[in-house]
Amino acid sequence: MSAQGDAKRGTLRGVGLGPGAPDLITRRAARLIEGAQVIAYPALAGGDSLARTIAADLIAPGTHEIRIDVPMTRAREPAQQAYDAAASDIAGVLATGKDVICLCEGDPFFYGSFMYLFARLKDRFAVDITPGVTSLTACAARAALPLTARNEVMTILPGPLPDGDLRGHLRGADTLALMKVGRHLPRLRDLLAAEGLLHAATYVERATLGAERILPLADAPDDAPYFSMILIAKGADPWLTPPP
Repeated sequence: MSAQGDAKRGTLRGVGLGPGAPDLITRRAARLIEGAQVIAYPALAGGDSLARTIAADLIAPGTHEIRIDVPMTRAREPAQQAYDAAASDIAGVLATGKDVICLCEGDPFFYGSFMYLFARLKDRFAVDITPGVTSLTACAARAALPLTARNEVMTILPGPLPDGDLRGHLRGADTLALMKVGRHLPRLRDLLAAEGLLHAATYVERATLGAERILPLADAPDDAPYFSMILIAKGADPWLTPPP
C-alpha cells in the first residue's frame, strides 16, 4: 500500500509480528526487521514492549529505536498524544530518506496500534504493510477450534461493548470471537450464560506464549489479562462431522 511521497523520502513499513511466538514471524517480516536501520514499536508507558520482545533476536546491534510509550488509561487523549509525538519523530526520520520499520503485535490492520500511525502519516509518506498471523487465528489453532466453513457467518466483537449491543450479534452468528476481554470477563461470562452459550465458549489466554491457557469459559479466572479471547462455536458444519 502506498500514498503520496517521493523517491528521496523513506517508507513507513508496518510489520506484523504474529501473536507472540517468535517463530510465527513471517519470512518477509524477519527480512525487513533484520535489515532495518530504524525501528519503532509501542510499549507500555514505563514498562516493557511485547512487540520488541517478539522480534528481539532479529534486531541488529546499532539499530536506531523509536519507543512509543502508550499510557494504558481509559481516557483516549493521553494515548493520542503519544501517537502524535511518535508520528512526529518517525516523520523526521522518513524525511531524511530512511525507512522506518514499525513493529506491531499480531497484524497491523487487525486491532493493531499501527493504524494510528498510518492515519497520521499516510498522506505524506509511502506506506507498506506486511501482514501477520492474527491473534484470532492463533487462538483458534491453539484451541483446535475450526472457525467457519462454507456459508457460516463469523462475528468478531470487542468485549467492552455494552451487553445490549452484544446480544444481537451473539444471536445472529454461527461463530463468534470476543476480543479485548480483560476485566470484562465476568460480565461477558454472565451474558453468555444468559444467552445459553456458555457451554459452547472457549477461553484462550496468551495464545502461543509460555503462559498460554485454554479452558472452557465456565472454568476461566475472573482476572483475565488483556491478551485473552473467548471463542464461541454454536455448531459445526455437518460436513465437518465424521459419520457414525
